Amino acid sequence: MKDFVIIGAAQAGLSMAYFLKQQKKDFLILDKENEIGASWLKRWDSLTLFTPTEFNHLIGMPFPSPKGHYPDKYEIAAYFKNYAETFEFPVQLNTLAERIEKTADGFKISTNKEALFCKQVIIATGPFHIPFTPKFHKNLSSSIYQVHSNYYKNPEQLQNGPTLVVGGGDSGFQILDEVSKQSNTTTYFSGSTAIRTLPQEILGKTLWWWFTVTGFLSFSKNSWIGKKISDAKQPIIGTDIKAIINRANVEVVGYTLDTDGNTIKTATKDLNDVQNIIWATGYKPNFEWITGIELCKDGYPKHHRGISTTDGLYFIGLPWLHTRGSATLGGIKKDAAYLAKKIL
Repeated sequence: MKDFVIIGAAQAGLSMAYFLKQQKKDFLILDKENEIGASWLKRWDSLTLFTPTEFNHLIGMPFPSPKGHYPDKYEIAAYFKNYAETFEFPVQLNTLAERIEKTADGFKISTNKEALFCKQVIIATGPFHIPFTPKFHKNLSSSIYQVHSNYYKNPEQLQNGPTLVVGGGDSGFQILDEVSKQSNTTTYFSGSTAIRTLPQEILGKTLWWWFTVTGFLSFSKNSWIGKKISDAKQPIIGTDIKAIINRANVEVVGYTLDTDGNTIKTATKDLNDVQNIIWATGYKPNFEWITGIELCKDGYPKHHRGISTTDGLYFIGLPWLHTRGSATLGGIKKDAAYLAKKIL
């Protein structure tokens, strides 16, 4: 029986592994993918971080890029692999945790390979679980190519003809930017354009430098300011939305309301010429495979700074686990240090 099993080998799981290794605990990291960093490598090809190198360091090992550099997904994946190898973490890949049950002396983890037993479990699977698309996407004709942003790679996978990008978050606007740049036909945008945008640099300093010195990333989710920030619509960082939607081949059509065959009903018009739809419509959490835990209305587990209501079960890497910085590469170390101090 292991002291700990960590589920997930990305930044959250690796950060917790660092502290377990320091304390010489007997632990194992499980990950469903065939390589460390796969969750990043699966995203679209041109993906880059909004945060420069100096704000991406995991505990104990600097990110190996010059100050001011914005790493791409390949650099992030390589960093994670190097991190795990440097500290010689025990990692078991190609292992999907299918069910976790509390036992008399710890936990039973049922996987696609075998059952594992441990005294305590740390869930580090992140916030992106089930890609969400509205139910009416099933009413569309099979001739229209549909892909969620989770599986979108680049414009080459699209059919010839107009493309509809649905979703006004960071992913939606980055993909809209890329597709409309490389398309000679109309690219429709479905979503709100009434969104605040922030540049990556202000007065010669990176946005994340300003976030750090003002304490923006450090307000607790339970503080008055933290509640205001978490309840507000998050700004788009580093993408010039106005320039994108003002392109000659970009047409804003408001929210997508329904579909039928080859017709897509939007707030402003019915579209009949769309050949591709990219659903940048986010994700839904999935913790149903963990038996007996308490969930909040939003589907995330009840916890206090990662300590769940189930004795011996912990969470790391959730959005707003404690602060706005909780789900960032540079911010994860603070949550990991706090959680490690509490449980070790």
